Amino acid sequence: MQATSPRHLTGRQKAAVLLIAMGQEHSSRLFQHLEEDEVEQLTYEIANTRNVDAETRDLVIQEFAELALAQEYISRGGIDYARQVLENAFGPERARTVIERLTASLRVRPFDFARRANPSQLFDFIRKEHPQTIAVIMAYLTPEQAGTILSALPPERQVEVAQRLATLDRISPEVLHEIEHALEERLSGLVGDESLAAGGIDAAVAVLTKVDRSTEKRILETLEQTEPELAEEIRSKMFVFEDLFLLDDRAMQRVIREVQSSDWALALKTASEEVSQRVFRNMSKRAGEMLREEMEYLGPVRLRDVEEAQQRIVAMVRQLEEAGEIVVSRGGEDQVVV
Repeated sequence: MQATSPRHLTGRQKAAVLLIAMGQEHSSRLFQHLEEDEVEQLTYEIANTRNVDAETRDLVIQEFAELALAQEYISRGGIDYARQVLENAFGPERARTVIERLTASLRVRPFDFARRANPSQLFDFIRKEHPQTIAVIMAYLTPEQAGTILSALPPERQVEVAQRLATLDRISPEVLHEIEHALEERLSGLVGDESLAAGGIDAAVAVLTKVDRSTEKRILETLEQTEPELAEEIRSKMFVFEDLFLLDDRAMQRVIREVQSSDWALALKTASEEVSQRVFRNMSKRAGEMLREEMEYLGPVRLRDVEEAQQRIVAMVRQLEEAGEIVVSRGGEDQVVV
């Protein structure tokens, strides 16, 4: 790349200049957060970058700093807030240029303010809203936040909200505007007139994996009665404790090694005979005897403790599956998640 004005550089070329200026150590850290194809593209640009003069480098760094600052202001109070702060800092013309450059390449997700809020505070505000409204809000929260809110809802509303979340497809900007306005916060950057994707099966699965076991079980069992096809689609993407029988012996042994014996002792208290046999069958005779002794020693335990232990085991299974270290058979088809 010959020395040139940043105006004539592509976004990828600017990124390459910035990464070179950052140095190898910091660039390597940044690469860890990028997709594989992004790393390949940037590596290609870096390899083909030559003779960048100091002025071009400094202008690219300045542009990045301004955009990062603008994004921070937008996340705090929306486009209008960011524009006002930037105008005070750089003047109207420079502020307009930065905002236009940012909004042209960045779609700011709605409900940024909500994702920074405490889930219990959000719940207090939205618990009396219509289930559709709650589902829309949850679609834009983190799975952890949405799971906390779903768990706190009354049982009959949990199912309805989960069902609506799973069947959400696209939401018009007008509806989002009304819901955000009801939350008494500014829009975080709704651009264009097209519908925005939100919710769906993946969103419902992500939320259900974060709720407590009782809530998860109740919602799925109710959906099986009211929306069997939807329940089956959700289940096909989930892994619950009773699905341990889906693991082959090698995967089961891998999970057993990763889970503490105390968790198995609790989790198997309410497990089906099929699951229990599968666990013990993949243990050594001595380990199985010790586990049975530990279960007897425990005596009566709280159901909540049992369900929490089951959740920890399920979390380990999902973690190993996502890492591609085990295979979980779903509906007769083996699927590896990497």
